[in-house]
Amino acid sequence: MATVPAVAANGVKMGMASQAYLESKAVKDARVLISDLCRQFYTLGWVSGTGGSITIKVHDDSIPKPHQLIVMSPSGVQKERMVPEDMYVLSPDGSILSQPSPKPYPHKPPKCSDCGPLFLKITHMEMIKGIKGHGYYDELVVPIIENTAYEFELTESLAKAIEAYPKTTAVLVRNHGIYVWGDSWISAKTQAECYHYLFDAAIKLHQLGLDWSTPNHGPILNVKGYLGNGASASIPVKAVADETHGIEPLRRCIVLDIEGTTTPISFVSDVLFPYARDNVERHLSATYDTAETQDDIKLLHSQVQDDLDKGVVGAVPIPSDNAGKEEVVAALVANVEAMIRADRKITALKQLQGHIWRTGFENGELEGVVFEDVPHALEKWHALGIKVYIYSSGSRLAQRLLFGNTGYGDLRKYLSGFFDTAVGNKKETHSYVEISESVGVDKPSEILFITDVYQEAVAAKAAGLEVMVSIRPGNGPLPENHGFKTIKSFSGI
Repeated sequence: MATVPAVAANGVKMGMASQAYLESKAVKDARVLISDLCRQFYTLGWVSGTGGSITIKVHDDSIPKPHQLIVMSPSGVQKERMVPEDMYVLSPDGSILSQPSPKPYPHKPPKCSDCGPLFLKITHMEMIKGIKGHGYYDELVVPIIENTAYEFELTESLAKAIEAYPKTTAVLVRNHGIYVWGDSWISAKTQAECYHYLFDAAIKLHQLGLDWSTPNHGPILNVKGYLGNGASASIPVKAVADETHGIEPLRRCIVLDIEGTTTPISFVSDVLFPYARDNVERHLSATYDTAETQDDIKLLHSQVQDDLDKGVVGAVPIPSDNAGKEEVVAALVANVEAMIRADRKITALKQLQGHIWRTGFENGELEGVVFEDVPHALEKWHALGIKVYIYSSGSRLAQRLLFGNTGYGDLRKYLSGFFDTAVGNKKETHSYVEISESVGVDKPSEILFITDVYQEAVAAKAAGLEVMVSIRPGNGPLPENHGFKTIKSFSGI
């Protein structure tokens, strides 16, 4: 079998690889995957600039892991312009086995990043939530090392930092960036840019002598750290709950209901629902031929057919498209009005309502309403690093519209995400199990769920979440001896 000599990034021969392996489907798939990811990173706005040193290990079960190859993106090529043929193929020790062919002028010659030889063998490592005792939002101590003139000269400092902190998954290089790795051979600079924003605020607080990881931003504890010159570093240490110090643990997440919790029931029942009901015919007629409305109609048609099969009161047949637009819209309006009167929590209705409300918010006919204690609480929790999510029967679009257009401004900057009935019915336990798994906590008890509905509280508690019941003006009564802690304001949390 033919072999190909490997040349290190600095010109040193480092070994051989079979031509068949280099031309295998596994290597080709890895090339395609990196180019696709680079374009996605650019399109989503996650990582701009060039794509040097983004790497993927070639997965091939027929090849022992220590001998599996690595595909790396070239330096100096914009991520959105990456193609599979632009990739370098490297051996596990960082030597170049295959490089892209030069492109005609005005393209610059391809270049392998100086990070090429910086491959580290890290064993028994997972991303942070895979490390025992750490959850999705926990922090590990990140060693800080001094920068060098060339990236390949960082090898020794990186090795010392990892030796000093064997459980770390990242090293911060002063005035350069963050080097991250996984549980096998990878480039030291892989997707480092993605992590910059996570450390910006922490570094600024650190420079002010504040510990970002405690709720009160207390003083930084002095911990022996490696700075690349053997000096000691002041490394913030995360506050840990224990009986000795009496530190109460922070909640990881708070999940909020809307109606009767963040927002008066009257706003939903007296403003939003009537607006949707009064404008459904106008909306459907004006947007009937758009792809979005056709998708809404398809969902409604499916729901109505199911309602007819089950004998649901208020459901009327929807004629085929051949009957004409006016007859179809009239039947849809009749069904939607019946669904609104019954206050049904179904995706077909909520999706359409969200699109109708969007028009109302955009033209200034609607403005989101929240209780006066809500903005301050959201701001406070956000400052403490507590992730806040919304879970409502209203569509995610409707949720974003409500919190994005309030009398207190855009509150979405304090929210980490939105859940609707696509995750499940709010009165069913599995919905809260799904949310627990989605937000990445170690235990469901790290989530506080606040709602005004007793059945939702019961379902969330059964899933292991901490639960509080909201007592707001206009909310319905609770059963006697319901057993839940109640609050009248978020200021009481």
